[in-house]
Amino acid sequence: MKAVVCGAYGPPEQLRVAEVEQPAPGPGQVAIRVEACGVSVPDALIVQGKYQVRPPLPFTPGSEVAGTVAALGTGVRDVAVGDRVMAFTSTGGFAEYALAGADAVVALPAGVAFAPAAAFAMNYATTYHALKDRAGLQAGQTVLVLGAAGGVGLAAVELAVLMGARVIAAASSAEKLAVCRGYGAEATINYATDDLKERVKELTGGRGVDVALDPVGGPYTEPALRGMAWNGRYLVVGFTAGDIPRIPLNLPLLKGCAIVGVFWGSFAAREPERNRANLRQLVAWLAEGRLRPLVSATYPLEDAPRALADILARRVTGKVVLIPGAGTDATGA
Repeated sequence: MKAVVCGAYGPPEQLRVAEVEQPAPGPGQVAIRVEACGVSVPDALIVQGKYQVRPPLPFTPGSEVAGTVAALGTGVRDVAVGDRVMAFTSTGGFAEYALAGADAVVALPAGVAFAPAAAFAMNYATTYHALKDRAGLQAGQTVLVLGAAGGVGLAAVELAVLMGARVIAAASSAEKLAVCRGYGAEATINYATDDLKERVKELTGGRGVDVALDPVGGPYTEPALRGMAWNGRYLVVGFTAGDIPRIPLNLPLLKGCAIVGVFWGSFAAREPERNRANLRQLVAWLAEGRLRPLVSATYPLEDAPRALADILARRVTGKVVLIPGAGTDATGA
């Protein structure tokens, strides 16, 4: 089978497509014929050796897939060969076939295409865990989302609106903010031209926001933290801007707010039942059409380096997806 291979840690352009042995499922595993694989910031960091996890070389990146079940390992009972599924794989997704643990495989609702399904699991599970479990978001509260047009950000906008919150979306261009408004953001901030702290103050009547979700870091964290309301929760999700900010600790003291870490992968491993309950709710909303993952571009396997480079350069709105196999329908049913 064809797979994207990382033979050495480094920039995405060093990745190559090669013929490799098709993986066979072990006990408790499911082999999936990959119809689409989401491309994420962690994928771009892993191939550079800059992520918390460093797989042994060589390896195939790719952590979230959608496709059909090709084979089952011993002890797997909840899925059958031929089922349409989406799954979290950690690595191995940029390939024609991939393995996933049975507990990380979720049935794909009828009518949901493969490409948006592959753009769904990581971003929506991360943001739902952040808003529901870590922030305890309540209807009527105000949420500030940084990097709001990216994969995690746009999922946060959509979920916060669905949960009854007022959303302020912050992004770097008018075009990106227009997308955020289309997903329910009530107010927007262009932090390429606006003063983030002052604009938050203006939009909240000086009160500040109850929850801020930050997958960006860098220069935006401190001014956003200064815009927190009393008893606010600042959700640290990631650092796509590249720099991990250093925070003056007098700010949470003066604001009476909490800085809360969000690491969905660790949550899923440590609390699998709570994670599966979250996924069941998310999949139900997806099946009802209440969630609309945005896939802004699809690429063949050979263009995996370009897809990762686009993410690193923050050229992506929503999510981009790889489509393995000649003739695969990217829209996919």
